Amino acid sequence: MSKARRYVQQTTTFLRDYTAGADADQFRRLFDRDVADAYEILARDRDDEEPAEGFARLLYRAKVLFLGLSYKLAPARRVIFALSLILALLGLVDDDPVQLSGDQLSISLDFSPLFFLASIAGLILVLTMELVDRIRVRDELEIARQLQRDLLPDRVPEVAGYSVAHSYRTANTIGGDYYDLLPTPDGRIAVVVGDASGHGIAAGLLMAIANATLKTALDLDPRPPAVIALLNRALYRTGDRRAFMTFFYGLLDPASGELDYACAGHPFPLLRRAGGGVEELGVGQLPLGMRPELDVGADRTRLHDGDLLMLFSDGLPEAVGRNGEAFGFERLRRLLADVGSPQTIHDRVLMAFDQHRGGEPLTDDVTLLVLTRRLTPPPPPSPSASRT
Repeated sequence: MSKARRYVQQTTTFLRDYTAGADADQFRRLFDRDVADAYEILARDRDDEEPAEGFARLLYRAKVLFLGLSYKLAPARRVIFALSLILALLGLVDDDPVQLSGDQLSISLDFSPLFFLASIAGLILVLTMELVDRIRVRDELEIARQLQRDLLPDRVPEVAGYSVAHSYRTANTIGGDYYDLLPTPDGRIAVVVGDASGHGIAAGLLMAIANATLKTALDLDPRPPAVIALLNRALYRTGDRRAFMTFFYGLLDPASGELDYACAGHPFPLLRRAGGGVEELGVGQLPLGMRPELDVGADRTRLHDGDLLMLFSDGLPEAVGRNGEAFGFERLRRLLADVGSPQTIHDRVLMAFDQHRGGEPLTDDVTLLVLTRRLTPPPPPSPSASRT
């Protein structure tokens, strides 16, 4: 193989690896949404009014971008960033080269290329430093994410007569959703789903507080009123009134199918009866952590053979697709209409959810847990049904 052909192959391989993962949708999102989001973040601390239109608006936005970027940098990097932009502007000046002459020596200097090179070097230096900082933060967030994963169930406990399917997706590196199936000392099963306010680290910390408090509450008194009261006090004492958590707590007796439950501001779980009817479990209540005392009443229902319970966080029904339409609770009800195992229904819901999003990134965490009671195996499909 000739050197020229080898170089062509190496270049082709490098370009393919360098551009791997980049597609038309990503570029569309970059210019349609990411740029607008970046400008909104840089301009959110300004209280002056933006000019309506024209050249004044262009100058205003240029100033906002410059100051917004500058003040997000450390002081030394800020100075290098400003000097790099000044050098780039000087490089645009078209003037005669500077002539330095002596009796026996004449030197001609054209500063434009030097200014551009110095400008590029300065900007690359600032970009490199910021990227290194981001890598360090990302590594720390990855550790926090792994710790959070340890708080969520990799496998739920096996309960005789019940089948479960579950999954969890985060919008950011660290999420605020929480769910679990936990055995209690008296042999019952605690079924919980929660959603901490906000996103990222703050929501993750709130979720960790709820996890630790819940496990203590189950040892003390697993009844819904007692658990909800203890969780509410713990979250309220965090001291930040913006820190709250929606929560559904159910206490299931596997032998009888009785489910005592309380819902604090969380989307109501859907209970599909074996006969096809769908019920909502819950009444309107405030989330946990908003008041020092929260009166959340407990209700009771019973899971019969063939009944199916679906619990989820609001990131599922409230997800907006490309057409601006939310996924919606009615769509969830329709997806529950067709019978199937918990895993089948779980996968059906997420498939419809992904089709609805159309490749749009998640803006909120999504939790889905499907549980059914099955005392007897379902009847096999009839031959006529299998042929259709």
